[in-house]
Amino acid sequence: MRFGVKVAISVTMLILTRKEGETITIGEDIQIKVLAVQGGKVRLGIEAPREVSVNREEVLLRGENKEKP
Repeated sequence: MRFGVKVAISVTMLILTRKEGETITIGEDIQIKVLAVQGGKVRLGIEAPREVSVNREEVLLRGENKEKP
């Protein structure tokens, strides 16, 4: 809490079930396609404009740890 101001952030997660070959669309220009499902792993294909950053969470976390002194 800073300067006596309390901020509440609410995050909602949409949970979807997709089969291999099916697609999820986000907005007008982002598509996520389920390419394969094998042994507990899902392979996804993501189409997005170049200006949209798409990263795996562990890559982002690794980058945050490098920036900390």
